[in-house]
Amino acid sequence: MAHTGRSRGGNRNEPPRKRPQDRRGKPESGSRNIWLYGRHAVLGALANPRRQVSKVLATAAFIERFGKELSGGIPPEVVDREMLDGLVGSEAVHQGVAAYARPLPPLAVEDLIAAAKDAATAVIVVLDEITDPRNVGAILRSAAAFGATGLVITRHNAANESGALAKAASGALDQVAVAEAPNLRRTIEQLKEAGFWCLGLDHPAPQRLGQEAPPARTAWILGAEGKGLRALTARSCDSLVEIPIAAKMESLNVSNAAAIALYEWSRHHQAG
Repeated sequence: MAHTGRSRGGNRNEPPRKRPQDRRGKPESGSRNIWLYGRHAVLGALANPRRQVSKVLATAAFIERFGKELSGGIPPEVVDREMLDGLVGSEAVHQGVAAYARPLPPLAVEDLIAAAKDAATAVIVVLDEITDPRNVGAILRSAAAFGATGLVITRHNAANESGALAKAASGALDQVAVAEAPNLRRTIEQLKEAGFWCLGLDHPAPQRLGQEAPPARTAWILGAEGKGLRALTARSCDSLVEIPIAAKMESLNVSNAAAIALYEWSRHHQAG
């Protein structure tokens, strides 16, 4: 469905040379941890009980402006902007704050199904081997904005959790449940069995978005950058839908397509 470019990573998942003491008194987890950066990403991580954060670094300017938002959590260590640039990459927009944290353990698809078991209306987003972290982050942000139950990613050929992904998600990484699918075809079957109508976004497709309201319980299936839905994934969907766009444009960015699809669902099934 969508063409996207590969992102240029600026992250380096190494701790600073001068390692601040772990405020929780736990041993460092080394390369298993990642640097999350940006105000909303860090605050979202600190507010998430499932997230293990071992340290927070912030500039004096950030603390002066937003220090109250960090109160009650791990006391931040004051560092200069150059240190943060060295940790997360000089091109990363860290806003003067970063957190060293353990990636969230993925949930199972059954967890999302259970969360929506008694809901008359629910929407889930399923990503078919989408590897660009900024696209996945942007999709998470839209999922949070439009009240999605959760996001499903493939176990292989999917974007790993990273600072770039968390920054693009603007806090939604720690708000939206993310499940991992070892077999996407089987996952789609599970969603169908749980009462979700699985709509694949593709181009071209026999049905246009907006021709009729998406079902109250919908799973949107989105394809990878460049190649779209895999053939087996497309065949597994209940139906395929395209977003009508100008003929001179071949496709939309996948995160934009996700936002449009989620909005189309929400305008029929959510109160304003």
